[in-house]
Amino acid sequence: MSDQLIEAFGKGWDDKTLRHCLRCAETFSEAQIVSAVQRQLSWTHIKSIVYLKDELQREFYLTMASNERWSSRQLQERINSMLYERTAISKKPELIIQNDLELLRSNKEMTTDLTFKDPYILNFLGLQDSYSERDLEQSIIYQLQLFILELGNDFAFLSRQKRISIDDTDYYIDLLFYHRKLRRLVAIDLKLGKFEHGHKSQMELYHHKKVGTIKHFCSIIPTFT
Repeated sequence: MSDQLIEAFGKGWDDKTLRHCLRCAETFSEAQIVSAVQRQLSWTHIKSIVYLKDELQREFYLTMASNERWSSRQLQERINSMLYERTAISKKPELIIQNDLELLRSNKEMTTDLTFKDPYILNFLGLQDSYSERDLEQSIIYQLQLFILELGNDFAFLSRQKRISIDDTDYYIDLLFYHRKLRRLVAIDLKLGKFEHGHKSQMELYHHKKVGTIKHFCSIIPTFT
């Protein structure tokens, strides 16, 4: 078959390529799905996705890569970093995952479960041995572009150490972002060590006092691999 295809269409139809095509045909059995995927993503994108075993996982990467306009390299990096498993949506029931992905495909509507991750991978900061929360914050500022790429698309940096007053007491938000698709402010609280109940209580305090228009608080505890 390889010889026949090369004779008819030219080079590029070796044994390995045919096996990729076979896998693609087995994975996406419906013609309309294949047609839609081909219009939105390159063959390199498709080859990265077809070897994923879980159907919802494949659907997640297909939808996100198309919507966020990931390059094939970005897609592979996100698969390697287990983005799907780290995104909150992966812990939801199957029906909710499908509904959220359909909202993104049809209405370009991004839910918070598709946006936020746990944990965040911060290898690019280059922190070694012991370091403080201040060191963590400073490194993030220096590497802000890479940090925003790890958070995801559509995050815009607004402020660091943002002061807010609640009941005559001043509090400081480590990092303040705005998410354009969610249309809300995102306050990030940086902590070292394990997540504790007190961290959650502080974020709930901000929320209950309705500080500005902040609607989502995220506590980031760095994970290095």
